Amino acid sequence: MTEKKVRSEIIETGNPKIKSARIIIQASPSTIYAFLNNPKRHKEIDGSATITENISGPDELVLNSKFGMKMHLGIDYRILNTVVEYKKDELIAWKHLCQWRWRYELADLGNGSTQVTESFDGTYAPGIAQIWLNFRKAYPWTQTAVAKTLVRLKAAAEAK
Repeated sequence: MTEKKVRSEIIETGNPKIKSARIIIQASPSTIYAFLNNPKRHKEIDGSATITENISGPDELVLNSKFGMKMHLGIDYRILNTVVEYKKDELIAWKHLCQWRWRYELADLGNGSTQVTESFDGTYAPGIAQIWLNFRKAYPWTQTAVAKTLVRLKAAAEAK
């Protein structure tokens, strides 16, 4: 018997600068949130395959926490992120110097499962960053990365 491939659902946001997907995970919001609010676990769930190492930050993120990552996307670089939206077990979002955001929203479905929506939000990026995102064709690529991250998050959270 062939196993069905797990996929997240791409969400059409109506805004070309916001790329979102969602998935149902058979785990509590707190179990899932433990991956999202601990930057040392981000590499495990990174669907973009760009995180190479966590280099700084607390074990548990809260509003205004800062955390650094070593990254690789064509070249090696480092990035410092700041948590800009936070509601424990429900919402977390961070941004870096270029201002775009990665946002995770968790909705407890009440039956031992949680719907997780991840969004890459480029609307906060200033003009020069928008030029970069468009030049790199980042929006279509990021849509795929968001979807893959959710599949990896599901596998990790359900394995706990």
